[in-house]
Amino acid sequence: MKYSRNPLSRVLVIAILLIGLSFSLKAQSTYSNSDEFWSKVRFGGGLGLSFGNDRVFIGVTPSAIYQANDFIAFGVGLNYTYSKTGDFNYNAFGGSLLALANPVAALQLSAEFEQLYVNESAPFFKDSYWLPALYLGVGYGAGPVTVGIRYDVLYDDRRSLYSTPWLPFVRVYF
Repeated sequence: MKYSRNPLSRVLVIAILLIGLSFSLKAQSTYSNSDEFWSKVRFGGGLGLSFGNDRVFIGVTPSAIYQANDFIAFGVGLNYTYSKTGDFNYNAFGGSLLALANPVAALQLSAEFEQLYVNESAPFFKDSYWLPALYLGVGYGAGPVTVGIRYDVLYDDRRSLYSTPWLPFVRVYF
C-alpha cells in the first residue's frame, strides 16, 4: 500500500506543536522563574513487555503532563509498539494528546487522542496505514499511580492493534 497522508495526523502534529508553544509562551510571560513552570510538569508513561512461544510484544509510551491545577492536567505522549506472532509482525509509532480530570481525589477521568502509523507484514502481505484512536477512560488513583479502564470510541476491528475496544491501563506520573 502506498504512503497516504492522513489529515488527522496533521492535526495531531499541529496540536502538539501549539501545546508546546503555549507552554513555552506561558512560562515566559507569566513566570520570571522557569522553575515555577517546570514544577507543574510531570513525566511518566508506560512500558509493556510480553514474551511467549513464538510471540513478542514490546510497548514504550513516555508522556508528560502539565498539572494546570489540582483538578485538570493536559499532556502529550509518544508511542512505539512492536509485536511478532509467528510470521506476522507489526511496528506502530506515533503520538497522543491527553487530558486528565480529577473531580474527586481518587477518581480520574481521561480523554486521549492517539494517532499511530502502523506497518504490518506477513508472508505475501504488507500494509501500512494511519490508525486513530480516541480513548475515554476512568480510573482509581493513589499517589502517582492510577489504575483503570478506557474505551476506544474509534475502534475498528479490522485495523486495531487490539482485539477489543476496552483496554485496562496503569498510569504513573512523577
